[in-house]
Amino acid sequence: MTKRVRVRFAPSPTGPLHIGGVRTALFNYLFAKKHNGDFILRIEDTDQKRFVKGAEEYIIDSLNWCKMPYDEGPGKDGGHGPYRQSERKELYRKYADILLEKGAAYYAFDTSEELDAHRKDHEAKGKTFIYNHHNRLKLTNSLVLSEEETNKRITAGDEFVIRFKSPTDTKIHLNDLVRGKMEIDSNVLDDKVLFKSDGMPTYHLANIVDDHLMDISHVIRGEEWLPSLALHQLLYEAFGWDVPQFAHLPLIMKPVGKGKLSKRDGEKLGFPVFPLTWNESIGYKESGYFPEAVVNFLALLGWNPGTEQEIFSLEELVTTFDISRVNKSGARFDPDKTKWYNHHYMQQHSNKELAKDFTTILQNKEAHISEERLVLPYVEEVVALIKERATFIQDFWELANFFFVAPDSYNEKAVKKQWKEDTPSIMKQLVSLLETISDFTAQNVETKVKEWIGEQGLAFGKVMPPLRLITVGDMKGPDMFKILELIGKEDSIERIKKAIAVL
Repeated sequence: MTKRVRVRFAPSPTGPLHIGGVRTALFNYLFAKKHNGDFILRIEDTDQKRFVKGAEEYIIDSLNWCKMPYDEGPGKDGGHGPYRQSERKELYRKYADILLEKGAAYYAFDTSEELDAHRKDHEAKGKTFIYNHHNRLKLTNSLVLSEEETNKRITAGDEFVIRFKSPTDTKIHLNDLVRGKMEIDSNVLDDKVLFKSDGMPTYHLANIVDDHLMDISHVIRGEEWLPSLALHQLLYEAFGWDVPQFAHLPLIMKPVGKGKLSKRDGEKLGFPVFPLTWNESIGYKESGYFPEAVVNFLALLGWNPGTEQEIFSLEELVTTFDISRVNKSGARFDPDKTKWYNHHYMQQHSNKELAKDFTTILQNKEAHISEERLVLPYVEEVVALIKERATFIQDFWELANFFFVAPDSYNEKAVKKQWKEDTPSIMKQLVSLLETISDFTAQNVETKVKEWIGEQGLAFGKVMPPLRLITVGDMKGPDMFKILELIGKEDSIERIKKAIAVL
C-alpha cells in the first residue's frame, strides 16, 4: 500500500517569513494538494534564545493571505500534535537515549574552551578541526571514558552534549527528487550535536523525530539543508525507520550580482521581501500586491511547467505542479516581472472590488472630495477607465485625482504649448455650447463638440488639448468625453471658466 502523501512546512519563529520561505511553503502545498495529501505547519522553536514574539502569528497570517491554509498545525490538531517543538521537548531525550543504547551516539563532555583550543591548534597547523572519527578517541567523551566515569560526570552535573557517531569509511548513497543520485564519503562528516546541555535537542534530532512521528512522506525544503541530508538519512537508518523522500529547492537569487536574495536587496532596489509588513519593512500585501500575483510569480521561481504558460491560478498550479520539473540552479528574482504579474491580476479583479479599496484610499485623502463622488457606482466607473494603466490600487489617485477634485494648478510646459492667444476666446465659445447640451453623455457631447469644431472651421488641436489641460491639469487621462460625462456638465463648465480666469 502506498503511503499517504504528508508534507510539512517547518519555519522557525525568529522573525518575519522571507519570500523564499513562502516559496518553500507553496511548493509543499502544491505537492500535497496534487497528491490529495496533507500540508502540515510545524513551528521549530527549539532555539528559545532566538524566539521572536509575534513571529508564529505572522507565519500563519502569511500562509492564509496567500490562500495556502495548512491542514494540520497549531490550532488544527490532526492527531500528530503538538505542532510546536517547544511543546514536544519531553519526547526528544527519549530518542537520544535510544541512539545511545544502540551505540549510534555518545556523551561528550568537552568544554567550549577545550574545543576552542583544539580549533586554534589545528589552524596553526593549516588544518580544520572536525569532531569525528579522526579524533573522537582523543577527546573527552563516553567513547573514551568508562561507563562508571561517564555516569559519575552526569550525576555530578557536568555539562554534556550528545553527539551522533558518524560511520567510518562508508559510502552514503543519497537520492533527491530535484538533484538526483549523490554519493557522500562518511569520513568527511562531523559528529553533529543532537542534544544540548540545556536539555533541548538540536534541529537535526528534533527534525528527524518529528518527521517520523508525524508520518511525513516527503521533505521539501531549501537548498541550505542539502549538506545535512547525509546526516539525516543516517539518523533514520540508525533508528531503523523508513527514510522519507527528499527534495531540496534552489535558492532565490539577487536581481543583480551574485548571492541569495536578502532584505537588503529589497531596501536598496525598492521592493518587498516579506509577504506582510513587519516593523519598518513593508510587505507585499501592504505594497498593493494581490496574493494571486505573489503566488504566481513565486511558483515560477525555480519551477518550469514545460510550456510557455506564465499565468496560473492556484488551482491550475496544483494540477500542473511536478516536483521533477523544479530546477537545480538558483532562480533570479525579477522585481519588474512581479509588477507585470500584479498588473495582470489587477485586470482580472472586478471594478466593484477595486472601487471598494480605492474608496478607502479616497476617504483618507486630505483633498476635499464631495460625498457624491465617494459613492461606489461613481468610483467604479472611474476605476473602469483607469485600471488598465495601473499596477497597484495606490496608482489610482495619481491616474484619476481629477475625477474627484478640480485641478488647482496646470502643467507649466503644457500651458506654454497649448494655451495660445486665441484659446480663451475659443474656450468661452465652448462653454456657451456645453451650456446648451441637456443630454450630457460622452457620446452626445462628443457629437455636439465635433460638429461645432467643424462648423467653426477650427483645428482639433486648437480645442481638445487645451480642454484636456484645463479639465485635468495635465495632458493625461482617458477619453476626454468620458471625463466630461463623469465630472458632469456643471463641473466641466466651472473648470473651463476657472482656467480662463487663471491663465
